[in-house]
Amino acid sequence: MTHANGKYADFEGLREKAVALRREGLSVRQIRDRLKVFNNDMLHRLLQGEPAPEWTKRPNAKDDLRDKARELRLQGMTYDQIQVELGCSKGSISLWVRDLPKPVRKRTREEASAIARRGWEATLQRREAERQKTKRDAAAEFASLTNRELFAIGVALYWAEGSKSKPHRPQERVTFINSDPDMISMYLAWLHLLDVPPEHLRFHVHIHETADVAAAEHYWAVLTGAAPTAFGKTTLKKHSPKTNRKNTGEGYRGCLVVRVLKSADLYRRIEGSWYGIVGAAKRADQENRT
Repeated sequence: MTHANGKYADFEGLREKAVALRREGLSVRQIRDRLKVFNNDMLHRLLQGEPAPEWTKRPNAKDDLRDKARELRLQGMTYDQIQVELGCSKGSISLWVRDLPKPVRKRTREEASAIARRGWEATLQRREAERQKTKRDAAAEFASLTNRELFAIGVALYWAEGSKSKPHRPQERVTFINSDPDMISMYLAWLHLLDVPPEHLRFHVHIHETADVAAAEHYWAVLTGAAPTAFGKTTLKKHSPKTNRKNTGEGYRGCLVVRVLKSADLYRRIEGSWYGIVGAAKRADQENRT
């Protein structure tokens, strides 16, 4: 299908196959996988002028809103009133109903301001609902992970947040520190995947001296499920009165340091895996660009 240099050969022949598959009702993704064409620009060139099959077309969620907005406008509602009713922006409403006659205004300035405030509140509520839905949908994409996926994620996580050997400080030790409990839980799940024995783990809390140290120590102990003997002495960070700290309050629990004993071989595996992932990503990116 392609030359060794990555350029597509016999474009017209390839386009003929792509068009035939499109007319059979296949989606772009299906055609991509069938023909092994993973360059998006090339796919669009091959399918230029060919309409998408009906089953791939997603309904526009705003079509119903547009129709309802026009209906309300014809009933004499203003932009503000329509915004309160539908929760969409006044900019969208303006585009949808600008060809319709303007209603006669029958309200005072104070009434208009109150309606505008309610409209903005409705817009904020709609936007928040959309944000939460996007997050839920994204979370659902990762309802499960394969061991290989978890391994790759853990390698990237460690290389971002873990200690690394430096030319000026060549030490191959696996040490990870973070304040996010989800990051710690993810990291511990990854170590479990790698069969790191619990007795090789050591934990240390790093926290400002003005915080509730005992509560933080208890929190991390419960989260990790580690024995008290696995926890070393807590490191207290001095707090300067001039420092304008943001990490305060009940939710502040400092950072947890997780060290793996006898970890030189594990460190080498992490470093090698990371550079393998980097190389694979570069090759994939180059293939996608050609």
